[in-house]
Amino acid sequence: MDFASSVAVRELPLFPLPELVLFPGRRLPLHIFEFRYRIMMNTILQSDRRFGVLMVDPTTSDIAKVGCCAEIVHYQRLPDDRMKILTVGQQRFRVLDYVREKPYRVGLVEWIDDEPTQQSLTPLASEVDQLLRDVVHLSAKLTSQDIQFPENIPDLPLELSYWVASTLHGVASEQQSLLEMQDTAGRLEREAEILMSTRNHLAARTALKDVLE
Repeated sequence: MDFASSVAVRELPLFPLPELVLFPGRRLPLHIFEFRYRIMMNTILQSDRRFGVLMVDPTTSDIAKVGCCAEIVHYQRLPDDRMKILTVGQQRFRVLDYVREKPYRVGLVEWIDDEPTQQSLTPLASEVDQLLRDVVHLSAKLTSQDIQFPENIPDLPLELSYWVASTLHGVASEQQSLLEMQDTAGRLEREAEILMSTRNHLAARTALKDVLE
């Protein structure tokens, strides 16, 4: 059994990051140089190698209440005590309270999952997959680059919804909203809207490019 799912509530060291939202299954490389986080990582490496990643809003400095647990899968110590670590997103969590804030934040968290559904999500997942392929194709045509469609895209609707959300760039607040959703269908529907808007925009630009050329 996964450790995260075997404990309903636990204490978790927290690592706030500006405008960065981690999703389950996605990799996150980090360069650890601040003294407090070097302490945190050394402590984590002696336990279960897990900590929570939370998005910080750059305009308000507010720290999100919902984040994703990261597990250290590889690390390298540098000569001056800095560290390079590679993590993978695990389960999502919600911060219930802060246990302490010095030298680094530790929160009391509860794990969260998407609500179970009886409806088949396969048609919706297929629509999102096709929209994504259209966006990649149009992007390649518009930029005259050979952009290959990734081979590692998940088939399962839940994992696909996380994967697509993680690829959205420059919209951290939108990503945070998708992370907080506990409805797989709702997440996929929102991603379909975003991808359709992007596809239509790229199609219009591609058509204009064809006319001008």
